[in-house]
Amino acid sequence: MKIKTIAIFVLIVAAFAAGLLLKEHFFEFYDSLNKQVAEMQKINIGSVISKVGKQMLTPPPLQVLGAEKQVDLLKSQIILQTNVQRHQNGSLPALIENKRLDEAASAKASDMFEKQYFEHISPLGLDPGKLVQNHGYEFIVAGENLILGNFSSEEEVVDDWMASSGHRANILNNRYTEIGVAIVKGTYQGQTVWMGVQEFGFPLSACPSPDNILKNTIDSDKQQLDFLYSELGTNKKQIDSLDQTSPTYSQMADDYNKLVAQYEALSSDTKKIISNYNNQVSIFNNCVSE
Repeated sequence: MKIKTIAIFVLIVAAFAAGLLLKEHFFEFYDSLNKQVAEMQKINIGSVISKVGKQMLTPPPLQVLGAEKQVDLLKSQIILQTNVQRHQNGSLPALIENKRLDEAASAKASDMFEKQYFEHISPLGLDPGKLVQNHGYEFIVAGENLILGNFSSEEEVVDDWMASSGHRANILNNRYTEIGVAIVKGTYQGQTVWMGVQEFGFPLSACPSPDNILKNTIDSDKQQLDFLYSELGTNKKQIDSLDQTSPTYSQMADDYNKLVAQYEALSSDTKKIISNYNNQVSIFNNCVSE
């Protein structure tokens, strides 16, 4: 009977020793997960947005000579004629009027008359990108067309832009989806003229940003995994220092394996979240770089 009991105990110890050795594989998994998290943490969506948000296409302002004409020009007709050109030159989708871009264009025209300049950058250093952002328009790609002169119709205004390669490129840019326009009459350098402003944009909202909640969850899980890893390392050293016949050995080994199981479950969940987040980042990057 005594021999039988000893034999059973030996089997239990042997079985646990094998299990303990198996559980040590999680140390390698920890290194792998750490690399994944480190790569993910290099991704700064804010800096990506800031970088792509500075893509602004601004051909040199266009001045057209001509005598003053008694006409009233409308921004709605400028937008219409712009979309006519897009349709006739490649069947491009019509640009949708955006209120914030309208406000930016109107502010630009008023500022040019007030400060008597005709440039994309104001005397105070306000560039077109900052201008539209100041009016609440965050963009991936944007552009600005300027024109000054006297015109007989809105069609003539757009035709003059189309005759200039840089302005034509803006009008026919297939990345733009939205437009804002101002066409304002006033006095510039002693002459009565019209100033026309087109603000084009492909909004940031068109590209789905990675879910920041996922990133926060990953950061939180990583902290918990680091804590568990430290605990497991400490427990392993304590177990290794014990005689396997010690009364506390079995209980400590059981606690250790439970902690490993907790670690592995959280690691598995975290890897899935990282994969999901990285997929969202990939989709975002593809959208902004098309």
